[in-house]
Amino acid sequence: MESLQDIIKEIMSCKKCDLHKTKTNYVPGVGNEKAEVVFVGEAPGRDEDLQGEPFVGAAGKLLTEMLASIGLRRGDVYITNVLKCRPPNNRDPTPEEVEKCGDYLVRQLDVIRPNVIVCLGRFAAQFIFNLFSLEFTTISRVKGKVYEVERWGKKVRIIAIYHPAAVLYRPQLREEYEKDFQKIGELCKKKQPTLFDYL
Repeated sequence: MESLQDIIKEIMSCKKCDLHKTKTNYVPGVGNEKAEVVFVGEAPGRDEDLQGEPFVGAAGKLLTEMLASIGLRRGDVYITNVLKCRPPNNRDPTPEEVEKCGDYLVRQLDVIRPNVIVCLGRFAAQFIFNLFSLEFTTISRVKGKVYEVERWGKKVRIIAIYHPAAVLYRPQLREEYEKDFQKIGELCKKKQPTLFDYL
């Protein structure tokens, strides 16, 4: 069985698409290998590309703040993106890039086996919904709804919310965003029963 380190090692020398030519750093993902919650964004931005870590700019600061509001630290969760390299000028990922890079995300999820997957924004939601055969329409339609799927021999909950960058651009979304995080907090408390619960 492969580990997250195996996958990260592979990402760090990936040349499957042209993004490796324009990026500064690969941004494989960061956090707890045994995380119950995985946050998935679309692609690294400028700050992430410079530091090699996801969600470290203004959007990352907001994400960290929101995590703290539900009693979580970055080290408690796993944070990654669909793409592991920054698209030039933060343009949208192309279908080809998503297809080639998305395999890494699938493998990361298979290693971590989270109970909750949070999709940050449209691209992440589209990818994760396709992966789990859920119907994706628009981010505003699916946002905040909890979907339950069977994976890794257990129930996994999927929730899509706005990308933190969208909330920074439109501060009026902030209140709604806080409510969505409260929902994520509730999902984290709904733990899977383990063998010890029955002893």
